[in-house]
Amino acid sequence: MNTRYNLVLLSPSSAEGFLAIELGDSAPGNWSVKSYTLRGGLQEGVQVVEIDNGKLRFAVLPTRGMGIWKGQCGPIELGWDSPVKDPVNPAFVNQQERGGIGWLKGFNEWIVRCGLNSMGAPCTDTVLDYSGNEMEVSLTLHGNIANLPARSVSLEVTDEAIVLRGEVDETMMFGPALRLNTEIRTEFGSGRLTIVDTVTNIGGNPQEHELLYHINYGKTLLEKGSRMVAPFKQVAPRDPRAAEGIETFDTYGEPEVGFVEQAYLYELAGKRGSRETLAMLRNAAGDQASLLRYSLKDFPCFTLWKNTAGLDDGYVTGLEPATNYPNSRKFERARGRVMSLAGGESRTTTLSIENLDTKKAVREAEAEIETLQGSVEPKVFSQPQAALSDF
Repeated sequence: MNTRYNLVLLSPSSAEGFLAIELGDSAPGNWSVKSYTLRGGLQEGVQVVEIDNGKLRFAVLPTRGMGIWKGQCGPIELGWDSPVKDPVNPAFVNQQERGGIGWLKGFNEWIVRCGLNSMGAPCTDTVLDYSGNEMEVSLTLHGNIANLPARSVSLEVTDEAIVLRGEVDETMMFGPALRLNTEIRTEFGSGRLTIVDTVTNIGGNPQEHELLYHINYGKTLLEKGSRMVAPFKQVAPRDPRAAEGIETFDTYGEPEVGFVEQAYLYELAGKRGSRETLAMLRNAAGDQASLLRYSLKDFPCFTLWKNTAGLDDGYVTGLEPATNYPNSRKFERARGRVMSLAGGESRTTTLSIENLDTKKAVREAEAEIETLQGSVEPKVFSQPQAALSDF
């Protein structure tokens, strides 16, 4: 079996939002795909595609840049309880709000992309205007891609997998002309999903490109005694606040009202040749985990974000593979970490997330990480490093 479906976006006057799709039952096991449009409040008009492969369930938001809102894999909850309760239509997000951090008004996804032309801290940067003259512009927190609706979405069901594809444009006249083509794949009965993203400069002029995956977890994986495990060459606190917690940078406490976020900047170790690496968040008991696999060729930088605030304020941690660190773009450019895509050039990256629900599976992943760690001597900096962060 190899069946394709086009999930056609209907006109704004449609009450349904998506064309109804009925799927067959020739694939193995119990599985389903549902698509619908949310109504009411700030979620008005947000399109959702729910995928259930028989073990792993997750909800993709085409309206929000093909981000993944939340998921479930057996007992493992994937995502977090944000103060932002519903998916927010980008029409209601003013990214310039509160000094350029308005992006946070829609921030509640399990997996959200940051980019494509810029990401990281808000800042003022210099670009060329339509006359070729330098001008100052304000770049907002984490860029635009999470607040851009997909221009097309399609579904393919094969004998082995469910594959959702989407295309999202970040374009303007006399400005960036970048296109994201994403493929989100999950095999039947598997606890894994794989995201293959291709970013293309569809214009003729070179364009800067930054990309970060903000992969966020709350309960059930995040609790007192949880740990982030990854093979690393070095890790440094982002700022003085993070330096306060450097002794416990990779472990977590219980919810703490008034907690101020901490972030740690990593250089991970990878396998020779492929440079494949992995990073895992595991619970305190070590019988549940979520494991990231990717190549350092795709994402050479990694950030661990810790926000163990009160439950009502967003008790969450983020595992963040990226093309560069989430500092201001001009800081990252000055240190040679901002890439440029020539006119017509494309760049493809792959990220897999495996959700583990037995102690045996978690131990095996830890052993794989320990083997990689054994190839390098890790260094932990107690203070921020000027080459890594601009705080």
